[in-house]
Amino acid sequence: TISGAAAENKVYDGSLEAVISGASLSGIVGEDEVSLAGADTGTFAQATVGTSIAVSTAITLEGADAYKYTLVQPEGLQADITPKELTVTGVSAASKVYDGNTDATLSGATLEGVAGEDEVTLADAGTGVFAQAGAGTGIAVSTAMTLGGADASNYTLAQPEGLQADINPEE
Repeated sequence: TISGAAAENKVYDGSLEAVISGASLSGIVGEDEVSLAGADTGTFAQATVGTSIAVSTAITLEGADAYKYTLVQPEGLQADITPKELTVTGVSAASKVYDGNTDATLSGATLEGVAGEDEVTLADAGTGVFAQAGAGTGIAVSTAMTLGGADASNYTLAQPEGLQADINPEE
């Protein structure tokens, strides 16, 4: 009998691989040499983000006396796959001449951290918002970038921080 097996939650990585912890073997007779093999790995029923996802195992027995025993796989194992956080790199805000609004122009944004060949795109990467409409130097610029693409639901997006640009006085 396998007891104590638990599937661990993970951050999305595009794979079905699951980590199993705490599995132990009981019911060995006397001094028989029997142990568990592959007790630390399992397989999620789906690779995408979700909660209480079924996890299966393929644990086997090994050792000189393993042939004397049969093994029932643990049942009811479940774990969560949580979204992976992506970051935006290389983005910069352009300075502009005063025009009375807070619209900012961004460029160079690159999405970083996408797993494998997942289809994830960066939307709204060209626009930002100045913290003020008036002229000034080093004005903070915020963003509201979003994710698109078939696999976007497996991710969250960390907005870039520390963006600044100038609003120059109108001549």
